[in-house]
Amino acid sequence: MSRPRRSAPLRGRRPRPKASKGESYVGRRFEVEVGPVAHGGHFVARVPFEDASRVVFVRHALPGERVIIEITEGTAGDRFWRGDAVSVVSAAPERVVPPCPYAGPGLCGGCDFQHVSVPAQRELKATVVREQLVRLGGLSAEDPLVADLVVEAAPGDEDGLRWRTRQRYTTAPGGGRGMRKYRSHDVIPVDDCLIATVDAREPGAGTVVETVEVGGAEHSFEVSADGFWQVHPGAPAALVSAVLSALAPAPGESVLDLYAGVGLFSAFLADRVGPTGRVVAVEGDPTASALSVGNVPTAEVTAGDVATVLGRLEEGPFDLVVLDPPREGARRPVVEAVVARSPRKVAYVACDPAALARDVAIFAEHGYRLRTVRAFDLFPMTHHVEAVALLERAGSR
Repeated sequence: MSRPRRSAPLRGRRPRPKASKGESYVGRRFEVEVGPVAHGGHFVARVPFEDASRVVFVRHALPGERVIIEITEGTAGDRFWRGDAVSVVSAAPERVVPPCPYAGPGLCGGCDFQHVSVPAQRELKATVVREQLVRLGGLSAEDPLVADLVVEAAPGDEDGLRWRTRQRYTTAPGGGRGMRKYRSHDVIPVDDCLIATVDAREPGAGTVVETVEVGGAEHSFEVSADGFWQVHPGAPAALVSAVLSALAPAPGESVLDLYAGVGLFSAFLADRVGPTGRVVAVEGDPTASALSVGNVPTAEVTAGDVATVLGRLEEGPFDLVVLDPPREGARRPVVEAVVARSPRKVAYVACDPAALARDVAIFAEHGYRLRTVRAFDLFPMTHHVEAVALLERAGSR
């Protein structure tokens, strides 16, 4: 559970330099009706362009609203444009006044949904997970796993605020703390980030100790101060509980914990399989892997690229597998190396619903079916959502 690629998920991707594709439309304004939510924290709209229309991915809007958008990225030759809703003509009932004064068009890029009520934020995230499972995962929209999916709250935030226990700032012009604008190097001064806890620490040197309690069992984990650890205080316990519930590990069973980080899942799995069981943990980050040796002394720990390690790991079945890959997902080589071990159950912890859906489809090719999926709101005010899916081999029930 130590993937630096996930350590700062709230800042937005910076655009790559690109060749000109014709006349720029940046700064132009259009009145539009906003369509559905899209993966990534924006909403789909269309504007007239030549003899057809052009898709615009709009931030700071809501489905069904009529808004004035300003184009922030886009030329005549682009397939789609990006824009901000800078004025609301007709507001959706879910719209609220953003609690943070730095949230809005042209301001801090950290939050996507400050203008949306918290229950509505969770429904937007559920909509995205459902859409990805149908479009990329091959599930039916009528499947109860899809139709009944909700995004669950986790304890530890204050109505979507004050949950981020670690926060990285940049230096604002003239000194002081700042945050970057969305898809930009520009920095705005930020006096108080409302999604951060008042004692949020900044990444630094050394290690810290995190303690997690689930079902009466408690473990402490030494974590690199600049390494990955879930930043929502309720996240580690929620994810461990969901994984244990899905896998139902029994004494004596063997477990393969992939992308194991500092050993969060391994520690609690080792409790369940006991001294006659076996936990093998594989993690690509050498620092996190080294820390897991002390955090879970009963596990067999290997540092290295997961696909490479699986290629040389001794053949033989494992009863259970945990997959907690980075944002791009496990992908085919890892999925096929997992199914080659014939586990009866796989718990997949996903920070990206599209990657989860793609990997679910690969598992399905090999006879593993999605049995349960739970989604958790571990990044309120942003579009990010975490999910725990259970995949089960056909005939193993």
